Amino acid sequence: MPRIAGVDIPGKKRIAISLRYIYGIGPTIAKRILESADIDQSIRADNLDEAQLTRLRGLLENYQVEGDLRRQIQLNIKRLKDLGAYRGMRHIRKLPCRGQRSNTNARTAKGGKRVAIAGKKKATK
Repeated sequence: MPRIAGVDIPGKKRIAISLRYIYGIGPTIAKRILESADIDQSIRADNLDEAQLTRLRGLLENYQVEGDLRRQIQLNIKRLKDLGAYRGMRHIRKLPCRGQRSNTNARTAKGGKRVAIAGKKKATK
């Protein structure tokens, strides 16, 4: 199980898939990194030698991943909150802030405040 960017990536999976376990690396960036490192995408992560791992680690330094990326996202959200921007207010109220409707949906964002009463009987006359 190789360790890259502070993350233990799964060794049994292909390296193109394993790189996605690093926060901030998706399919496109993983493919781009492997092409520039001249590594075959179908090789398993356990089968990488030290030279290939060193090349991967060197190329990942050009990208903002894991803790740095999480910290930057949190600072951006904090800035929006401090400014009193609309998106910041939506974050404060824990509502969707990317334009989704919230009248009937957004149950995950709103949380478990409402409890549906199943099989409620109507009052008899």
